[in-house]
Amino acid sequence: MERSTTATASYPHGEQDDLRSLQRTVLNVLAYFDVFSHPMKVEEIARFAVGTHASTERILQALTGLEKNGHVHRSGPYWGLLQVEKNAHERLAAESRARTRMPKAEVMARRIAKFPFVRAVFISGSMSKGCIATDGDIDFFVVTAPGRLWVARTLLVLYKKIFLLNSRRDFCVNYFLDTEHLAVEDRNLFTATEVVTLMPMYGNGTTEAFFSRNAWAFKMLPGAPTPKSRELAIGSARSKGLGERLLHGSLGDTLDNWCMQLTWHYWKRKFSELDPQAFELALRTRTYVSKHHPRNFQARVLDGLGQRLRTLEKRTGVPLS
Repeated sequence: MERSTTATASYPHGEQDDLRSLQRTVLNVLAYFDVFSHPMKVEEIARFAVGTHASTERILQALTGLEKNGHVHRSGPYWGLLQVEKNAHERLAAESRARTRMPKAEVMARRIAKFPFVRAVFISGSMSKGCIATDGDIDFFVVTAPGRLWVARTLLVLYKKIFLLNSRRDFCVNYFLDTEHLAVEDRNLFTATEVVTLMPMYGNGTTEAFFSRNAWAFKMLPGAPTPKSRELAIGSARSKGLGERLLHGSLGDTLDNWCMQLTWHYWKRKFSELDPQAFELALRTRTYVSKHHPRNFQARVLDGLGQRLRTLEKRTGVPLS
């Protein structure tokens, strides 16, 4: 059997086992974020460590042992697997862009909140992690009233197409749930990471209920704190109240079903290359959920993680996946 090359020799046997286990956890975190070429600070590694709430001191101890054996590398406060200095430089640029674009994200979140049947708005995607690429979109996760998800979604998409000339740059609404189905169905490292990094912008009460219904994500990542709600003042929203009154009864029921069916048939034609399983994962279409991820980013990220873990296992002789 190939020997582990992690550094633990100067510790008692029990502590050696604990340190090896923590080093495996640290390598998993770094491998996940390496998919995004995103080096990590010690406190961030602690935040995203799966199944453990380790102190930053213990994380640093694990990193130091891995660094001695050449399994991880450091550039200033940042740690990663490869090209850490280059990736750290790019991360700082991405963080600067995110700070510049955050006021626009707040404006758009406030605008989304004014639409009929919208009950909560979160910033999601890379922006919720404080970074954004040069050509990156600002992603939003939206919670709606039950039975009106597809009306709300269609109104928001029409707004984007008409008033924003179909640009997703500042207004990418790609995931919707309703208030009666707040639990995210896919439960894996990708979705857990997305849940714990969501930035609640509107919907105090609803946002708290969402995080409560997705407590599984915080159990998977026990070092991640529950995000605090930010209640944006949306000002006068008379059209929101009027729209909800007009579409309260059977007319709204009929319209919501029509919007869902129209979207589903359009996606089926546009993304006909996807098999049923891939379509369900990337373009989930039900009365209570709309997921529009045609590039199937979740699968790509998890595949990338798997490749990196297999490479690390060969290099280190340590089982990681």
